[in-house]
Amino acid sequence: MVAAVDHATRRALASGAMEPIETETEWIEDGGVRFMLRRVSSLARKRLDQRRRAAQAAAGRAANPFRPYEENLFVSSVSPTHVALLNKFNVIDRHLLLVTRDFVNQEAPLDAADFTALAACMAEFDSLGFYNGGVAAGASQPHKHLQLVPLPVDAGAFPVPVEAALDAVRDRTGILSVPGLPFRHAFVWLAPAAGEAPKATAFRLAPLYVSLLAAVGVSPVTRSGEVRQSGPYNLLVTRRWMLAVPRAQEHFEGISINALGFAGSLFVQDDTQRAALARAGPMQALCAVAGRR
Repeated sequence: MVAAVDHATRRALASGAMEPIETETEWIEDGGVRFMLRRVSSLARKRLDQRRRAAQAAAGRAANPFRPYEENLFVSSVSPTHVALLNKFNVIDRHLLLVTRDFVNQEAPLDAADFTALAACMAEFDSLGFYNGGVAAGASQPHKHLQLVPLPVDAGAFPVPVEAALDAVRDRTGILSVPGLPFRHAFVWLAPAAGEAPKATAFRLAPLYVSLLAAVGVSPVTRSGEVRQSGPYNLLVTRRWMLAVPRAQEHFEGISINALGFAGSLFVQDDTQRAALARAGPMQALCAVAGRR
């Protein structure tokens, strides 16, 4: 799959379909975790695109970037229900969107088809999968999509920075609370799945996902005849573990935080936001948007 991603990236860059956002990177140590902090040097193009879509919606025209998706962002057909697309405004190389072919609301619970598609990608592409369940969790589009970024997220001692805290529960089983993570969460180690078929992996992961959400107070509810989540949350998944975090709000000091924040990777738009985050500390920012344990 990596070859397909790289081929699609070359095509998307040549056509102008993908517009990478340049960042400057630094690190902040907090609570034993080496947080990666990216300061975005330019968001003007993304804001312009968002305004254009908002104007289209106001005019009664479709504003869903996934229906239809841009052909030059297409990576592969993952399953009968999902396709893999490049992130148009990527900060991280090989950042993929795993999108449902038909419209499904981003606040609908993940299902077996979602986990089958995720497992198929992760079997070929060692990555961090994540889901922003709702606007307050950092979701920017209402069409259901998971996301994947390649591992390692950082060049430090751990493939995912937050794993520095996970070592404290290395030998424990079941749904866990990690002592070094002060924000509300639920965590579980995953059994090795080398050679396992994606559907078998999905069959194993889906019940754990339900248990994690229940542990943080998120459950399925019916609204206007459709199943939705009872509250916003973030989900992070690797081949080795899964973490769920409920959300109370999207922003800390004007800084939008999505699932990657709980992985140990944060984004700020300018020096003012960087100073606010450094002053409070990343863990305090995460507690502010998720709630303290």
